[in-house]
Amino acid sequence: MGLTEVFVSEVFGTGVLILLGAGVVANVLLVKSKGLDGGWLLINIGWGFGVMAGVYLAFKSGAHLNPAVTLGILSSGADEYAPGVAVSFGSTVVYLAAELFGAFLGACLTFVAYKKHFDAEPDEGKKLAVFATGPAIRNYGWNLATEAIATFVLVLVVLSFAKTPSGLGPLAVALLVVGIGASLGGPTGYAINPARDLGPRIAHAILPLRHTAAEPVPAHSASLGAAAEPTREPKAGSSDWAYAWVPVVGPIIGGVLAGLVSQLIF
Repeated sequence: MGLTEVFVSEVFGTGVLILLGAGVVANVLLVKSKGLDGGWLLINIGWGFGVMAGVYLAFKSGAHLNPAVTLGILSSGADEYAPGVAVSFGSTVVYLAAELFGAFLGACLTFVAYKKHFDAEPDEGKKLAVFATGPAIRNYGWNLATEAIATFVLVLVVLSFAKTPSGLGPLAVALLVVGIGASLGGPTGYAINPARDLGPRIAHAILPLRHTAAEPVPAHSASLGAAAEPTREPKAGSSDWAYAWVPVVGPIIGGVLAGLVSQLIF
């Protein structure tokens, strides 16, 4: 399988994942949507089935759909990312680029689908929440730990699927994502995927969402293992770039650790 095919496969798979995942958030949060106030469990289920659809669509490339999964496979010592796709620097870059680009495209399609609802929604925080994750309690150290733990579970279990007999396939991944969201999603919104957060956050920054401006509100919290220090809440209408590194770095840490641990237990 050529790297061009890998790129196309991962773009389409990740794009559909984000379209359905961000779409369920828009359905639950945006004003006048028929799914308004559908609740956290509906969001969990929507993301789970978004993952399942993406996995089916990107089967040729192994359906990573997530840089944390790609880097987890890399750190696990695997020889191939998918049948016929050797692990190499070049193939790694192709996977990561395709996942990020696909996530960006999926977010843009979500915007198109819900354009009138974005226009009608007065709450800029809800608009951002459709595209990117944010912490319930802003504390970068603990938020980072949450994302790392949740992604560790995701990648370790995904890697185990290749070692254990199962006829569930993509449904097993979908149920895993629903379970992670229901159990570990409360503190940070469970990005568990750097592309899932960064690609849509870039889309949020450039799409015409009728942003409004407001002064930042200071918040105080303690960093992990350190004394309390002030942090800053994002401006209304901003893309909250101050937090954006957390759902990128946390999942990468969790994914790489999962790959290393998999060598010990599988």
